[in-house]
Amino acid sequence: MEAIQLREGVRGEILAHARAEAPRECCGLLLGQGSLVDECVRSANLDPNPNRYEIDARLHVSTNRRLRDSGRGVIGAYHSHPHSPAWPSPSDVAEAYYSEFIWMIASLAGSDPELRAFRVEDGRVVELSIEMA
Repeated sequence: MEAIQLREGVRGEILAHARAEAPRECCGLLLGQGSLVDECVRSANLDPNPNRYEIDARLHVSTNRRLRDSGRGVIGAYHSHPHSPAWPSPSDVAEAYYSEFIWMIASLAGSDPELRAFRVEDGRVVELSIEMA
């Protein structure tokens, strides 16, 4: 199984964002280099449906500009599932347009929050192991 590295502070920030937005889904960008996620950026959820998400495209563009020439980039996105497991829904899979992205889902459905990571390649979900960095 392919692994990614995740800074502990990023994990905490994603879970805090998920809790703050519940019962709506939260969303944001994952920043880093290669398989290291060293920062996340919260986005407003532009989708009016509380069970879906849409990241603000302007945030994506401005974040790419900020990171230009830094060696880092937007390497993925995250969102929450307040009421369901941390597994991509059919709409998550259908809208995963970047096969190289790390797609991270935070679930608040169980007694303990869960964070899982995936790639979506040609409609196929591939789970990634998360190593804390």
